[in-house]
Amino acid sequence: MELKDRIGFDAGTNELESMIDYAVSNNFYFIDFNADKGLNHLDSWDKDRISKIRDLCDKNGISIGLHTLSAVNIAEYSPRVSKGVDDYIKASIDLADLLNCSWIVVHGGYHFTSDYEDRIQAAVNRLIRVCDYASKSGQRILLENLNFEPKHSEVKYLTYNIEECKYFFEKISSENLGWAFTVNHANLVPEGIDGFIDTFGVNDIGEVRLADNNGDYEVHLIPGEGNINFNSVFKSIESRGYTGHYSMAYGDNNQKITSRVNLSKSYINSIK
Repeated sequence: MELKDRIGFDAGTNELESMIDYAVSNNFYFIDFNADKGLNHLDSWDKDRISKIRDLCDKNGISIGLHTLSAVNIAEYSPRVSKGVDDYIKASIDLADLLNCSWIVVHGGYHFTSDYEDRIQAAVNRLIRVCDYASKSGQRILLENLNFEPKHSEVKYLTYNIEECKYFFEKISSENLGWAFTVNHANLVPEGIDGFIDTFGVNDIGEVRLADNNGDYEVHLIPGEGNINFNSVFKSIESRGYTGHYSMAYGDNNQKITSRVNLSKSYINSIK
């Protein structure tokens, strides 16, 4: 596939059927969606709806992936609440299996500064269980590198820098664990985008997530509105042999169409 055809989008909580229709009308082939609320709510699926979506995707060559919510704390250890997080992830995997999803994006959770060690261990242990559960159906789990929070913030995401991502990937030895590389998150730490690529390579990347920012705090700008050089990003990733898909996590439907064209054209022109 050409680069343009490998750039999909994150539909968020928008009704999946309408997003598939939008994808078909505009020749998108990769869609992320969330199932935490609205018409995609985890408990809102029946056999007819699932069958319809599978048929639409098969007919139009569309791959879909379920993106779980980063607000659900994978690093939870409190009694009863912890079980709820396990149930949430299992239900997400079950739905992804029914819909024939090609990937599930998960997160490392978050800590409250004073409980770092307890939280990171709880997160690793939970993701080991998640990968084991997903392996029964062959579902691919993609761990996303999350965003840096201000230095003095009490609540901070795990897996926001290379050190923490490396810790997770080394502790979770599962063949079905991959990486959802979020470019704009990597731009918020000193290691930068190239630092992540140089450290982890591209072999384990299951999805590259795109948005722009100015390198100071979390925001999802349209490429060109921030300071990320996307031509350089594509060169770094593509030159290492990445052949997977990209996901635009920004903009409205019209902006996504325009941005995808601009990204692919500028990259092609830059390598001529």
